[in-house]
Amino acid sequence: MGQYKKGSLSLLGSVALGTGVMIGAGIFALLGQVAELSGTWFPYIFLLGAVISGFSAYSYIKVSNAYPSAGGIAMILQKAYGKTTITASASLLMALSMVINESLVARTFGSYTLQLFTVENKALWIPVLGVGLLIFAFLINISGNRLIGKSSLVMAFVKIAGILIFAVGALWAVGFSLEGLIPKPSESTDYSAASYIGALALSILAYKGFTTITNSGDEITKPKKNVGRSIIISLLICTVVYFLVAYAVNSSLSISEIIKAKDYSLAEAAKPAFGDYGLYFTVGIAIVATISGIIASIFAVSRMTAMLTDMKLIPHSHFGMPGRIQKHMLVYTVVIAIVLTVFFDLSRIASMGAIFYLVMDMIIHWGVFKHLRKEVKANAVILITALVLDLIVLVAFLWIKLSSDILVLIVSAGIMLIVFIGEKWFLNRTDKSEFIES
Repeated sequence: MGQYKKGSLSLLGSVALGTGVMIGAGIFALLGQVAELSGTWFPYIFLLGAVISGFSAYSYIKVSNAYPSAGGIAMILQKAYGKTTITASASLLMALSMVINESLVARTFGSYTLQLFTVENKALWIPVLGVGLLIFAFLINISGNRLIGKSSLVMAFVKIAGILIFAVGALWAVGFSLEGLIPKPSESTDYSAASYIGALALSILAYKGFTTITNSGDEITKPKKNVGRSIIISLLICTVVYFLVAYAVNSSLSISEIIKAKDYSLAEAAKPAFGDYGLYFTVGIAIVATISGIIASIFAVSRMTAMLTDMKLIPHSHFGMPGRIQKHMLVYTVVIAIVLTVFFDLSRIASMGAIFYLVMDMIIHWGVFKHLRKEVKANAVILITALVLDLIVLVAFLWIKLSSDILVLIVSAGIMLIVFIGEKWFLNRTDKSEFIES
């Protein structure tokens, strides 16, 4: 595999990577999940999610502008906390949330693709198709940076144009009615405040792809300017796309219909407006979106974990594989994503991803506020606002899952405990061995 080099990603290419991850997961995988928790308010939940993500992005932009690095999030954490258990564990949580995102998108690919066929055992075929996509994305990634950049750029354009065509077409079919913009009290009375905030947690997960750009760091041309620009442009594009599509789906389907088809809600929304042709078009766009999302995410997480290995923050074993660490991380990333794709459904995958991401995000904000804000000239009020917003959303989401799916909390807590204990043991052992050698 060719070595990834500084300046190998243009501004346009980095925006394509960011939107590739966000739109691949956000609209197709999470729209139905968000609607289930917030009723007809879900288009506005996506807008609020964009606002919260904007506050979160501030920390990443300020540090990345000052210290652009391919280490991305790991670099931010190390600048804030040093080579500590917190740095290693939070970095690994971010990597895990990205791998979880890959399995989320992989299962979404399976759910939408099966809308084209009449099959009896969808529970079997959804993970089979998802695993096939992960293997395909792995093959693209080992081809190197240039192919990833070009394929992401083309696919990002195709899917954004296609999704906007879907949204405008669906709205045209209902006469551009304002009905989808006005929440229906009859369909929004059974939701608690915690439920709405829990929906926000999932909507934030739909925007977290901007961290893909942070992890690309100095691989982006003129990184001190373009990392921040790429993040802002990607967030703006995705906010417009998400809201238009949510508006269109809300105008075409009732909440009960959206929830019933929550794993493939856009395909279902295309049927009333366009019939079978609309279904084929929407599924085609979903396939392009999920493929580009997987390719971009695997690129980012493998790059990040390779950097963590170079920084001696996580253990590494070649297991007899030849080649560079980057290639080994591609293998490990895809293998973990395959396991999650086979054994977890969309709802649980999304929940775990949201929990890991919010915990890591809070650690980032506190680290920048406590240790770096003067150095990078960051506004303390914005940093604390981002931290508090994350905390409110996380607590509400945990409360919902405590009553509806406690297994997700148990698994998430268990994984985080293993990560923190394992990293503490690894770093202590590494420090001792380095002391002995010296």
